[in-house]
Amino acid sequence: MVNAAKRSKRKDKQHQKGSLLRSMAKHRNYYIMLIPGLLAVTIFLYLPILGNFIAFKDYKIFMGPFESPWCGFDNFIRLFEADQFAQIFKNTLIIGLYKLIFGFPIPILLALLLNEVQCQPFKKTVQTVVYLPHFISWVVIASLATTLLSPNDGFLNAVIQSLGGDPIFFMGDSNYFRGVLVISDIWKEMGWSAIVYLAALSGIPTDMYEAATIDGASKFQKLIYITLPSLIPTIVIMLLLRVGSIVNVGFEQVFTMYSQPVYDVADIIDTYVYRVGIIDVQYGFATAAGLFKSVIACFMVVFCNWLAKRAGQESLF
Repeated sequence: MVNAAKRSKRKDKQHQKGSLLRSMAKHRNYYIMLIPGLLAVTIFLYLPILGNFIAFKDYKIFMGPFESPWCGFDNFIRLFEADQFAQIFKNTLIIGLYKLIFGFPIPILLALLLNEVQCQPFKKTVQTVVYLPHFISWVVIASLATTLLSPNDGFLNAVIQSLGGDPIFFMGDSNYFRGVLVISDIWKEMGWSAIVYLAALSGIPTDMYEAATIDGASKFQKLIYITLPSLIPTIVIMLLLRVGSIVNVGFEQVFTMYSQPVYDVADIIDTYVYRVGIIDVQYGFATAAGLFKSVIACFMVVFCNWLAKRAGQESLF
């Protein structure tokens, strides 16, 4: 019986392998199209991971990564003992949480609103307008924000002064700068992020809505009992991916917008790595900081994926 079971398992594996090879041969054109993307991901994302070992070395640029002496966890100890690190880590988490709490629901609401629009020309126009900011560089957006929020001749401060208020230096005031980061990020990415939810909405069977209409359900009831439950798997997957990047709050955005007066609330791990690694030429120390951030992100993804599984929802793995 045991031998028969082993033979059966072996045959199943061989059958699955044969099916996979036949499928790959049948769809070989699609696999060939994947090659450039896989090469790009491998070269620019996976191969650089191998360089993280210099986080455990006292890296000397003229000695190279292999000849530089090992220092163990000294770089990590220096990182945790640094006076600035606690504040920098706190800033990273706070900005990431703000973007998650306030930025994550907006694309969902936008997709739900666009899904209800019946006039197709108007719907396509709105979609195009809200998608466009995604393709604008953060350098341009930082310049626009500086101009619009200027305390001297900015549009927003002109409105505040016309209402009898005092001008506010949004870009240089610690009380407002995080809000500027979050709002500008939402404006830039909400249209692009809504594409996934619009695709999920288009996959909901229309007969479910037709049956609900026959039963006398209102639009709000259709939203609560059909649309949102159908979106939950997509929302959970997108939330897991977003949680994984909660410590990756956007180097380009912060770097182009922040200044010395708001370092106390805007300095994040990425900008700290840039200053320490590129400007101060402490590559091993900067790599340790970046590796620490990556480990935290990986842990958060695994933990949230475990929670999603326990709740019976879709998961990444």
